[in-house]
Amino acid sequence: MPIPAQHRTIAIKPIVVPADGRDFELRVKVTAPVQGADLPVIVFSHGNAWSMDGYGPLVDRWTAAGFVVVQPTHLDSRRFGIGFDDPRFGAIWRVRIADLHGVLDHLDHVMEQAGLTDRVDGSRVALVGHSWGAQTVGALLGARVFDDAGNPGEDFSRDGIKAGVLIAATGTGDSLTPFAVEHLSFMRPDYSTMSTPALVIAGEKDRSRMSTRGPDWFFDAYRLSPAPKRLMIVPNGEHTLGGIAGEAVAETTDTDPARVALVADAVGAYLFDALDVRTDAWSEFRVAAETERRASLRRKD
Repeated sequence: MPIPAQHRTIAIKPIVVPADGRDFELRVKVTAPVQGADLPVIVFSHGNAWSMDGYGPLVDRWTAAGFVVVQPTHLDSRRFGIGFDDPRFGAIWRVRIADLHGVLDHLDHVMEQAGLTDRVDGSRVALVGHSWGAQTVGALLGARVFDDAGNPGEDFSRDGIKAGVLIAATGTGDSLTPFAVEHLSFMRPDYSTMSTPALVIAGEKDRSRMSTRGPDWFFDAYRLSPAPKRLMIVPNGEHTLGGIAGEAVAETTDTDPARVALVADAVGAYLFDALDVRTDAWSEFRVAAETERRASLRRKD
């Protein structure tokens, strides 16, 4: 997906979104191209401990390509200090889901506050999330959470969402480590009801400390959900896939700007196609990515 070289962007923050049952305000950041109309919207859910100020490498490429990106700060953000031992932590996964519903319920308000009311296409809205954010997004696409007895829980799905992208999404099954069982028992998604079209992106070398399985754990969202789904396995990618949360952040173990660009462009191309903005975008991306992969192999030889 070609990125406009001179496409300037703007960011507006914080915008407060009405929300109940929260100890802190629900705030979002909106990033958008300076120019353009009928712009599609991405609502992005961050990974554990991050905030609306993370994931700049992804957001910059998406907005340069023509998306408006809305980023809420969830309660697990470091800035709120709610740790694993806090009694509120066990319910944060539910608050995260409520955050996304709240942003979507008040999207017109958010766009008005950002001065974008006349420039967005409210019929073209997609959800994207990374890690815990991917499981959060999955819930709105139809996934549920197994309880201790193996029964699927509540339905949090959202009508009107045309497509989503799950990046490094939690797998399922009885493979959680003792720490995850104690603190993150909700990490047992049931993908059998996740019917909304989605792209699942996983790292070839992503090994979670929360599961006893290997990288294939992150393929579950694709393998266990009904069509239509697409899967992209990022060569040599680990959990932050080259540094999608930010340049040189401490948790990045596989720093690679080209890998970050690959992930960003895959999301953009898939959503252009799925939202009927440009239906040849995904096929063009796949050809370009394969051409680059072969060229990279030749350079290594």
